Amino acid sequence: MKSLFASLMLLAAAVLSGCAAGPTATKDDVAELSHALQSLDPEVDPAEARRAAEIAYSYSARLAEQYNVTTSPIIHNTLVNSGVKERGICVHYAEDMQARLNQENFQTLSMLRAIAEPRSDFRIDHSTAVIAAKGDGIYQGIVLDPWRYGGKLYWSATTEDPRYDWEPRLKVLRRKYERRMAKEATASD
Repeated sequence: MKSLFASLMLLAAAVLSGCAAGPTATKDDVAELSHALQSLDPEVDPAEARRAAEIAYSYSARLAEQYNVTTSPIIHNTLVNSGVKERGICVHYAEDMQARLNQENFQTLSMLRAIAEPRSDFRIDHSTAVIAAKGDGIYQGIVLDPWRYGGKLYWSATTEDPRYDWEPRLKVLRRKYERRMAKEATASD
């Protein structure tokens, strides 16, 4: 059954691969994100904001290439989870984006991580990178989500994302751990 599902997913991926457009960004896209980053705090260095915006866009596209994304993100997730592809689920994008931007050693910006738990039973957790002014938390930052559109960067203020309710990564992981421990304790009683 598992191999049948994987085969069907491969067939769907092949059929839909022509539907996946390569991610592109314009100078205006980069300038808009750069301006939003500078607006986070008066102390944000404009050169750092510009560099972070350039990297966020270019690295999103590069990750999609590295992950060999040729389908929608959901289908790609299925291919990763079934072992057909190695990387490319949201947590991979978040980890890799955070690591890449951290390489810049920004003095006025910092990289954080966030998770949105599902709003319904039909969804799963979603992870993302967040960039904020040095010293601020995710709620004052900007979501950098290259997964959502398969390598084309989506960004917004964390609190203004219409699709996800973001929380600090460690807060969500701690809550999940506590739920699991409570469930195990109940099961052993």
